[in-house]
Amino acid sequence: MFVIGLTGSVGMGKSTTARLFAEQGVPVHDADAVVHRLYEGEAVADIEAAFPGTTANGKVDREKLARRVLNDPAALARLEGIVHPLVQAAEDELLAQTQADGEDVVVLDIPLLFETGADKRVDAVVVVSAPAEEQRARALARPGMTAEKLAAVLAKQMPDNEKRRRADFVVDSSRGFDAARAQVRAILQAIATMPKRRRDSSQPPAAG
Repeated sequence: MFVIGLTGSVGMGKSTTARLFAEQGVPVHDADAVVHRLYEGEAVADIEAAFPGTTANGKVDREKLARRVLNDPAALARLEGIVHPLVQAAEDELLAQTQADGEDVVVLDIPLLFETGADKRVDAVVVVSAPAEEQRARALARPGMTAEKLAAVLAKQMPDNEKRRRADFVVDSSRGFDAARAQVRAILQAIATMPKRRRDSSQPPAAG
């Protein structure tokens, strides 16, 4: 099974691109969606213990939690120590299931793919990108987003140009849905002949 890592900075169109992969019949593991579920279930007690007052009615108050960890690297690291292992477990479960189902390709949609070293767990990386001014306009159009929040989010994300440099494929999301869909189809055609490179892959490393 070939594992694609999908990433892109805030406002770049990553979620839309993930849907385009799903549209082609590819299973997609959405790390953000897993976090949302954890914030309404499994992670709530541990987060309340670490950050008292950030949960209510059995759910994490994302705004309160964001204020608690924003611009506080130690607090953010503490939160990641709670959440990341749970997200990893959900990812492992999906990979095992898709392997058992005989799927040829799976997509791991991971916002901080490079930042967390998750690129080592995939066979190819797809980065979704758009011009900076378009990215900013999209991000600021989101409910609750402010210029300050956007700056804080971007500060913990690898710069877009570095992500593009490290990518195996780049999807330009500024050209509309049809163009993005065509790019996704082209990627799926290209990976059919690419070797796997995951550290845990059963394939031998490529020569040279």
